[in-house]
Amino acid sequence: MTTGTPPPSRPVTAPRSRVRRFLPLGVAAWLVLEIWLLTVVAGAAGGLTVFLLLVAGIVFGAVVIKRAGRRAFKNLSETLQRQQQQQNGAVPADGQRPGGNGLLMLAGLLLIIPGLVSDVVGLVLLVPPVRKAVGRYTERTIERKMQSAAPGTFGDAFQQARMHRPDGTVIQGEVIKNGERSSQRPDAGPRPPITP
Repeated sequence: MTTGTPPPSRPVTAPRSRVRRFLPLGVAAWLVLEIWLLTVVAGAAGGLTVFLLLVAGIVFGAVVIKRAGRRAFKNLSETLQRQQQQQNGAVPADGQRPGGNGLLMLAGLLLIIPGLVSDVVGLVLLVPPVRKAVGRYTERTIERKMQSAAPGTFGDAFQQARMHRPDGTVIQGEVIKNGERSSQRPDAGPRPPITP
């Protein structure tokens, strides 16, 4: 006997991205490589040498992270002082952006993680030209992803947040896509300027 209700259907899920699909496999391969390399080095140089290498990596990584954190805090306090002086009219705006210490912290974290491959990658990231090249590549990749973000996604929200000036004022504008004006506002008249 049928009741007239359709059978339950499986929920439609979005296809998994390639990163989400291969990330667990990559992490597993990395762990196997790290363990294999540690056993090879322990067989050739001895277990005490491997232990000392791992301890040295942890100590050096902690020093790198601590130094990067101090630099980040110093840059933040200098930026805040500069913005306060600009608001008071004492210093003209120079448009200088403080440098990021994210890759230095990543290098320190890779040094702290037990393993020889992660230590080598962390040491390579400590070289300034390599760090600058990786930083530029990462910035370009993030910019491309944000520009191609669909409306309503996290990337779109981040792009919208970037329309605010550093001093907190909002830049008023109108969205024009493919030559058509957006009719998101009910009133078509100009808005009065917002004063900070």
